[in-house]
Amino acid sequence: MRQSYRLGQYKQIALGHGQCCLDLEGALIARDRVGIQDFVLLDAHNSETAFLDNLKKRFTEDLIYTYIGTLLISVNPYKELDIYTKKQMDLYMGVNFFELPPHIYALADNVYHTMLSEANNNFILISGESGAGKTEASKKILQYYAVSCPSSTLLDTVRDRMLMSNPVLEAFGNAKTMKNDNSSRFGKYMDIQFDCQGDAVGGHILSYLLEKSRVVHQNHGERNFHIFYQLVEGGEEDLLRHLGLEKDTKRYSYLVQGECSNVSSINDKNDWKTVKNALSVIDFDANDIEHLFGIIASVLHLGNVHFDGDTKGYATLNTNAALRWLLGIHVQVLHEALTFRKIEAKSEEVLSPFTVDHAIYARDALAKAIYGRAFTWLVNRINESLENKDSGRKTVIGLLDIYGFEVFSVNSFEQFCINYCNEKLQQLFIQLTLKAEQEEYEAEGIGWEPVQFFNNKIICDLVEEKHRGIISVLDEECMRPGDATDLTFLDKLEEKMGNHPHFVTYKLADKKTRKSLERGDFRLLHYAGEVTYCVVGFIDKNNDLLYKNIKDVMRLSKNPIIQQCFPATEGDSRRRPETVATQFKNSLLRLTEILTAKEAWYVRCLKSNDNKQPGKFDEVLVRHQVKYLGLMEHLRVRRAGFAYRRRYEVFLKRYKALCPATWPHWKGVPSDGVEKLVQHLGYQPDEYKMGKTKIFIRYARTLFATEDAFEICKHELGKQKRTQKRHFNFFSYIISMFIKGYITRREAKTTDNSEYLAFVRQSYLNRLKDNLPKTVLDKTTWLTPPPVMTETSEILRQLHTRMMVRKYVRGITPQKKAQLQQKVVTSGIFKGKKDSYPSSIAVPFVDTRINEQDINMRVLQTIRHERIKYSVPVVKYDRNGFKPRPRQLILTQAAVYLVEEAKIKQRVDYVSLKGASLSNLGDSVMILHVALNDPKQKGDMILQCDHLFEALTKLAMIANKQNNIKVVQGSIKFEIQAGKEGGVDFSVGQEPMIYKGKNGHLMVVAPRIKSR
Repeated sequence: MRQSYRLGQYKQIALGHGQCCLDLEGALIARDRVGIQDFVLLDAHNSETAFLDNLKKRFTEDLIYTYIGTLLISVNPYKELDIYTKKQMDLYMGVNFFELPPHIYALADNVYHTMLSEANNNFILISGESGAGKTEASKKILQYYAVSCPSSTLLDTVRDRMLMSNPVLEAFGNAKTMKNDNSSRFGKYMDIQFDCQGDAVGGHILSYLLEKSRVVHQNHGERNFHIFYQLVEGGEEDLLRHLGLEKDTKRYSYLVQGECSNVSSINDKNDWKTVKNALSVIDFDANDIEHLFGIIASVLHLGNVHFDGDTKGYATLNTNAALRWLLGIHVQVLHEALTFRKIEAKSEEVLSPFTVDHAIYARDALAKAIYGRAFTWLVNRINESLENKDSGRKTVIGLLDIYGFEVFSVNSFEQFCINYCNEKLQQLFIQLTLKAEQEEYEAEGIGWEPVQFFNNKIICDLVEEKHRGIISVLDEECMRPGDATDLTFLDKLEEKMGNHPHFVTYKLADKKTRKSLERGDFRLLHYAGEVTYCVVGFIDKNNDLLYKNIKDVMRLSKNPIIQQCFPATEGDSRRRPETVATQFKNSLLRLTEILTAKEAWYVRCLKSNDNKQPGKFDEVLVRHQVKYLGLMEHLRVRRAGFAYRRRYEVFLKRYKALCPATWPHWKGVPSDGVEKLVQHLGYQPDEYKMGKTKIFIRYARTLFATEDAFEICKHELGKQKRTQKRHFNFFSYIISMFIKGYITRREAKTTDNSEYLAFVRQSYLNRLKDNLPKTVLDKTTWLTPPPVMTETSEILRQLHTRMMVRKYVRGITPQKKAQLQQKVVTSGIFKGKKDSYPSSIAVPFVDTRINEQDINMRVLQTIRHERIKYSVPVVKYDRNGFKPRPRQLILTQAAVYLVEEAKIKQRVDYVSLKGASLSNLGDSVMILHVALNDPKQKGDMILQCDHLFEALTKLAMIANKQNNIKVVQGSIKFEIQAGKEGGVDFSVGQEPMIYKGKNGHLMVVAPRIKSR
């Protein structure tokens, strides 16, 4: 009889074996040198030190992920880890959340399947400070959905556009800061839309508070937005010449302030190529891209506009050289807008000259406005490409990648807004966590016990309260007539907030506190700690004013994007626009409404150290992040009632071996089995509760004791198995007789092997009957015969093959026969010669790719007498200039026609068709060579066709040109006209491209074909 276990017995076992009093949790950790995977099971859950020790223990073993329930903590290792492969993705697909070690793929998969099963909306909040890995976490989730969701051409397009939106938004919205070489300088919320089948069918992006001030100013050691450097360093010579730029970032004032244009970890040239490719994938056309980069160049030129003062101190421009490149606006008009302000006085307008300081302010305000509005246009344009117009019901998974709490040596308006955002999200985080816990308890019928936690509503109100909050005071000061300054704003704050426990200034502070404050500072006690803000710039940054006459000038631009960014209707309103802080507050309120309507999931990203050093764990830095991310509060909420909860089926499956009544199989209701199990284990009434679908265990030590008893039980079960094995030795004699027959199976039939050989023959024939090859092409699945059946097996194989051949031949239809004949011709021409041929074999040919009703009636009337045999859409490249033009290629009995709508552009009878040439690579370009006997006959045709093998096979068979189709390497010459030749050069690259090369040839870059 197998020994059963009670928790009290386990305690005695632990003492007896180790001769020392081991704490139960310690015993578990001693077995597991990588700590605890879920902090909910941490016995000292109120100890910040124990929390950090567990994080560090896992980090040192490259285990960067740990759970607090369903919240995922991610510690940036600052090195590549081999945990993001396709194999890893497959491992986590469809697996229970806690079955495998913590991973971001586990969270992504659980969110996806929760959305599918419950048909509700979800979101993942990714937070942490700059450099903690938020952007990478967002990418990993998107990549997982790209691989794990169902696939089709349409869905792949949507997923490609979602993935490619990342490098574009990073280029325009990310920059190098002191803490992070790829810091997101805006907040991003992306909704991924799924249909009822779980297919990703669309998306939508919201952006928040782009740091526009970075366009005109960067601190030492920081850079402007990536796109500026990518354009200057990676842009093609023709493009830079067209934009009036030089390949030297040091020539542009807006790019040199941080004195670190070149960064070893950033390859601007490669990133430029990535961004251009991404824009084309997202469906930006050439004109959009040209106008967008024109705006980026204009900002750089604007930064090079310098002012001098005349005798009266008014701003003057010594040269208009930089102005001529600005957005197609007349130089003189721009000159006036940057040096004069237009003031409306009753019925007339007066020009008031700027001082040099005012002119610089106006220039920088214009640069920020142009870039900020262009960024908004870019996000809207990406949303258009991701939009799903199907009215069917869709569920969404939102990804919120937003700036973390920021504390610098000098904190300004941007840090105030960012930290206010974190206060709101912390408030939402605690509310949603408490709500989710309470709802689970209520759903399971478990009594809810109130949780003590710090409610940061007092801080949120301090910032956002109507008429009394800091934002309201700032707005009042911005709109007040007279000389409102940053210091008058500070005075108003002191007047209204003087008694608030979370607000202090130099004037309000005691002597000790004054030592750490300047006279122009105010300090807020956030939930994450104290932050001191310098009020300098608050008024200007909150106003973000752009003079009306400069807006009017922008509407004169010939750049279509600028025309959309500065609409004519904007100037009609007399109402003062909302301030930046109010806009941000309102957008946060809308975001909060969006998030509260969805089920919340969390990824908390931590920096392991400030030096981006692999393997280093800075406890002071990590402790600070644990505090301001509210991880201890979250753990306390999760541990407020019960540390552990699992569905009855899962709990019973794991621990059923601990109770004789449930082992090996429990045939009743799972909840009854769990009740029987825990009673046998000796659980006390205060240690657990039985819900409707789950068991709730109050103390981690109870679970650890159960787990340790299970470990001992496993060893006991192994011992029982070994005992059973000894009992079977009785049958060894019978087995030895069978072995003798096996040993002598190759000898002549004897009494020792006759029965065995008969068994072998029967066994082989039975297995062969169930595993016969299904097709003639199957040469591998015929079972290898034993020696006694070798000759018989070969006779049977030949008979079976003949039977399958006969059956196959009888089943071939005339249509399939014609298809096979065409494929034979294709094989003869291309097999072993063209890289993309193997992938075309399985693709069936069709009679035609264009129906007659899709061919212009005038063309049909002209060529109908020749009988159309085949037609296909192609892209024709001009012989001079190589401009691509969509055409129809029509093959008749007598000639090849190239048609543009109602016009026949070229006719080549088959006698005049010398042949066709194409490369040996994976491209789809062909050149039809034409004999120029007739002066009216045009030169060779350069065509790109998606159905290349089909079209050339049809041509070869109709025109009898099988021997005139040449597959060549390198370059192909073609005749532009009699006596004048051109060339097409073929090469292999990462992405397929066709463009005109600097040598005047057409350059065709074919994708690299993986060898089969």
